[in-house]
Amino acid sequence: MSHFTTIKVQIKNGDVLHQILQELGYQVELNSQVRGYMGDKTHAEYVIKQSNGYDLGFRKNGENYELVADFWGAKINQQEFINNISQKYAHKTLMETIQTEGFNVEEEEVLADGTVRVLVGRWV
Repeated sequence: MSHFTTIKVQIKNGDVLHQILQELGYQVELNSQVRGYMGDKTHAEYVIKQSNGYDLGFRKNGENYELVADFWGAKINQQEFINNISQKYAHKTLMETIQTEGFNVEEEEVLADGTVRVLVGRWV
């Protein structure tokens, strides 16, 4: 019986996801097996191998990615992990869109609650 749990995340661009995972210091294997309880395995496009044998993986499901792991053995705070990656993904995607649309970042600050405030402008 599999112990894997999947959690949908609002991430569509795998290349950006891969960059973020690397920026956060994770060693990422591409198109690999996610290890879980009693040697169970499942495939994912991006896999963070953990020394305890319980890996974290992101796999494509439709248009979005989902996080797949045996969280009992992975020993991570799921919500904190997902929130951190989601925030970094949103920020990186925003910055790419700003550049593509010809805007400049005028000001950027991190508020006390962790929210990132970005002020953009464009000369017309």
